[in-house]
Amino acid sequence: MFRLSKKPAIVPEGEAKQQAIILPLHTANRSLDYLVELIGKVRPENARDIPQAELRFKALLYQINLERSSLFSLRKALLSQFLKTNIVTALTESGIISSRGFLPELLGKLQHKLLPELLTKDNFLYVINKIFYKKTDHIWVDGIENGLWIQFFELLGIQINMTEPALIKQLQASLQILSYRVTVLGLEKEITHRSDNLENLAFLEQNRLANQYLQLPQTIANTDTHRMLLAGITEALHNCNQIIFKVKDQRFVYGTSLAQTYMLTRLQQQINRLFIILDVLDTDNYFNTYRFVTYFKTVVHNENRKNSIREYLSENTGYLAYQIAEHGGRTGEKFITTTRKEFWQMFKSAAGGGIIISFIGVIKNLLAKVVMAPFWHGFLYSTNYSLGFILIQDTGSTLATKQPAYTANNVASSFDVQKIGEHPDLRNLAITIGKVSRTQLASFTGNLIIVFPLTYILAWLFFAATGVKIATGDAAHKLLTDQQPLHSFAWLYACFTGFFLFASGIIAGYVENYVVYGKIAERMRNLSSFKKRFNEKRRYKIIHYVENNFGSLVGNISLGFFLGMAGFIGTTFGLPFDIRHITISAANTAIGYFGMDHKLPDKELWYTIIGVMGIGFINFAVSFGLAFIVAVKSRGIHLKEYPQFMGILWRYFKRYPKDFIKAPALRKAEHLR
Repeated sequence: MFRLSKKPAIVPEGEAKQQAIILPLHTANRSLDYLVELIGKVRPENARDIPQAELRFKALLYQINLERSSLFSLRKALLSQFLKTNIVTALTESGIISSRGFLPELLGKLQHKLLPELLTKDNFLYVINKIFYKKTDHIWVDGIENGLWIQFFELLGIQINMTEPALIKQLQASLQILSYRVTVLGLEKEITHRSDNLENLAFLEQNRLANQYLQLPQTIANTDTHRMLLAGITEALHNCNQIIFKVKDQRFVYGTSLAQTYMLTRLQQQINRLFIILDVLDTDNYFNTYRFVTYFKTVVHNENRKNSIREYLSENTGYLAYQIAEHGGRTGEKFITTTRKEFWQMFKSAAGGGIIISFIGVIKNLLAKVVMAPFWHGFLYSTNYSLGFILIQDTGSTLATKQPAYTANNVASSFDVQKIGEHPDLRNLAITIGKVSRTQLASFTGNLIIVFPLTYILAWLFFAATGVKIATGDAAHKLLTDQQPLHSFAWLYACFTGFFLFASGIIAGYVENYVVYGKIAERMRNLSSFKKRFNEKRRYKIIHYVENNFGSLVGNISLGFFLGMAGFIGTTFGLPFDIRHITISAANTAIGYFGMDHKLPDKELWYTIIGVMGIGFINFAVSFGLAFIVAVKSRGIHLKEYPQFMGILWRYFKRYPKDFIKAPALRKAEHLR
């Protein structure tokens, strides 16, 4: 049976309530086929055509409002599916991530992607998959306005009549299963070590009350005792939610882990599902239809996308990605200049980085002359790059293309709704992009203005000292053609390099997060062997370095090996796979130009320079773009929802074009309105 509202209405702000009366219904034949046909009439030709879906849905609402026979047929069809199928799995599993853990669940999805899971006809999820059989159905189901779904379900009277024993039994079974799971998960170490012992009792309390309710004889159902127990469970679950929010907030200070992120996500989903079950069981003749609509959309979305690897990774690494980006962003703060003084400091820092890169380029080309196995060539290249990048970091110098992986988070945080609790600050975002643009220009210029002439001088000094050129003839010419886009895969390799720059930034952020979450510094301070080996002053320096630089150190080493081993992998597997980095390409160009005794047509020289500049742009665009996507998505922000941003950015550029090139005098942001 269903409860039907006397006067269906769309209730704003998600707190739709429904007062019910009881209507008798009977099982109908072909009920599932009827539901399939009904949804088929609503389904738009294109899943993304939301206006068409809403128009068809409104037509359906009009029809069932006008024809009572259609309304009763729909009720009968839906009720028959509730009665003859098992809804426990839909309530306790669908839309809730698995308890198997991150990697086992990922492997399971890979398996089911190749060979889908078999659902029996007595499983309500079979019904959902049968009705919403197209994998894109979740798009239009989610796109239809919540108010229309609320009106639809209120018209049906979706709250189940408490006199139906079969449905009550399944709801109570779902309540018991989820209650135990919440208790077990809430007492895991990843949750309890960030909350007080007294707070953790809420997980035990909700289970105690749930068991007490389930042990009540059915004869005293709907009594004050019954209602008090359900109200107590609801209050305990709200307390559990407060613990979850507290643990999430603390991740900014204490870091997070993939295991903790996974547990918090699963725990939150289970508690939300319990609220839906309690809302049905409380028999107060009121039903939160908005919450049910959210559950309905979640189930349809989950069944359509349950084997999506990309969505699974995106959903379950959100908080971890946020924390990684946040830690990486701390490093990025020094890579965004605001004042003219900071602008010129960045230029000088980049010039220092250019000096180190010049030596890296010369040493790399000298290593190439040594005859050895390709693997050892790659290993020595990697070591050379890694030591150079570490030296750049420790001397306070700057490598231009390493900045985007760090600055992207700062750009994203400039309109971070998760921090300010408001709509994204798009004007501040436009200003921050201007800052990044001029900072990148300063760092690129500082690097290149040193790398090309200094590498040329070092090549000349090596020739003067040894009588041998680093590269000559065809080898020298190849150093030039390797940077030319039409004569090589230079710009494709620049894309690979951009990805490696992004990946090294993510690795650096992950390590910094782990140093915080794992309390590495505190553990080192208490390590007896560490105390015996080093004096107090040395221990302080080591611990301070680990706390502040260990992530960057690992990031530099990983970037060095990414760049150094790429050519070896491409050669070994016969793939067009290598790297092109703007500063290293500039160094190679200088060595090649000297090796050819300047006998190079001006046209080809300029073509090579254009290739190098294109490499730099691609390095920046790919690494910044990927890092920005991670930073934005981890904050739950979708730029497509803010089309006005491009207009704001364009107005800012038209009004202050020089801001994208050099640091301006201070001004207020209201000029961007």
